[in-house]
Amino acid sequence: MENKYNLRKKFFKIRKENYFIITPNFFNPLINLIKKEYTRKHLYISSYYPSSFEVDTLSLFKTKISFKYKTFLPVISSDNKMAFYEWKNKDILKINKYGMLEPEVLTKKEVPDIMLVPLLAFDKKNNRLGYGGGFYDRYLNKYLNTFKTIMTVGIAFSFQKYHKLPVSKDDVKLNYVLTEKGFN
Repeated sequence: MENKYNLRKKFFKIRKENYFIITPNFFNPLINLIKKEYTRKHLYISSYYPSSFEVDTLSLFKTKISFKYKTFLPVISSDNKMAFYEWKNKDILKINKYGMLEPEVLTKKEVPDIMLVPLLAFDKKNNRLGYGGGFYDRYLNKYLNTFKTIMTVGIAFSFQKYHKLPVSKDDVKLNYVLTEKGFN
């Protein structure tokens, strides 16, 4: 089994070489799942601002669902902890120390109901290979004990699927992985 370091290098390259632009229809299975699972009007959805050939989650803002719920983006604090703050499409963003875009104006941090999670690779058991910083795993390990209903959805291209990823005790398995082919 390949180690995580080598897999990260491999899947960065694969994603860059195979990246393609998605349409808002990419998110239809997710929108249908949200409509089925959640009936409340006040729903918090965290996303990420795409970079480095990640699936373009900004396409979600071209769907009707984006008008119904509040959207949040991750912010990494100086002590390397991640929190989520509200962000509306076209709000000003700043570049953090890792080169990621995050909201410039911080309001009250919130725990999302649904988290759209970036990844480099995933497997059939919905294990995720992230970027190596552990931000999402630390966040989820902290909050899933209290907020057991957080739905985690990895967002990827189908070519990012790997047969079996190495998993450590701190890795959090995703509830779903969404690709252009639907849910994994």
